Amino acid sequence: MNTDLNAMERFFTDLASEGLHLGIRVVLAVILFLIGSQLIKFVRTVIRKSMRHAQAEVGAIQFVDSFVKTALYIVLVVLLASFCGVDAAGIVAVVGSAGVAVGLAVQGSLSNLAGGVLILALKPFKVGDYIVESLTGKEGTVTEIQIFYTKLLTFDNQTVVLPNGSLANNSLVNVTAQDSRRMEIRVPVSYSTDLKKAREVLTKVLEDDPAVIKEKEYLVFVNQLGNSAVELGVRCWFSQADFWPGKWRVTESCKLALDEAGISIPYDQLDVHLIEKDQNG
Repeated sequence: MNTDLNAMERFFTDLASEGLHLGIRVVLAVILFLIGSQLIKFVRTVIRKSMRHAQAEVGAIQFVDSFVKTALYIVLVVLLASFCGVDAAGIVAVVGSAGVAVGLAVQGSLSNLAGGVLILALKPFKVGDYIVESLTGKEGTVTEIQIFYTKLLTFDNQTVVLPNGSLANNSLVNVTAQDSRRMEIRVPVSYSTDLKKAREVLTKVLEDDPAVIKEKEYLVFVNQLGNSAVELGVRCWFSQADFWPGKWRVTESCKLALDEAGISIPYDQLDVHLIEKDQNG
């Protein structure tokens, strides 16, 4: 009986001692995690400042920052697990043995990571570009290029998140890659209109618009002979910043100029022929 009591006493004494040691380790691990988090923030800040000083692109800065953050937190967690008594070699062995399963589980994320690297290397777009993704038709201005995904801001202020793997493996249109962009609108006029006069009126609209790039070709031409009207094409070039305001302004100016010149824009017309039959058939 005395032997059993002594054994139980030693058990509870050892349990209390081990619990105390474990509690101290947990508290120290939390403190070290907070310190490590601050160190990671400091390292990220230094890297971002260095890349800005080197005049790196915003997208590259965002991608590297996201990658460094993820990698350093993984290292921090492994170190804290080792500090708490978990064998680091055992962690590596478990991760290695589960490599195939983990690879299958995160193959989408790995594809997105590889896509992000390709985007930074090949530079099909950068932060600030307006792109149209062909697979889903999503479009907007690129605001962030992260390690796994890219963020777009649409014209109506919605945020679209696209996986980098999809952007790297599908075609897309970079609308703002060039400094200038061609604008073209269609203006229908009636068949009775003096086409030479109409072209002169619309050409003057382009000549008087201050944002039209005069060094590039601008012209008015007969695009096609429609069912109800002669369709004129109005073509010119704007800088990327002036494109949409310029297009809206030129469209309105064309209508006002045609009205002032007495040239009408016809409605669609349809001729209906009625056949009257004899009552006797």
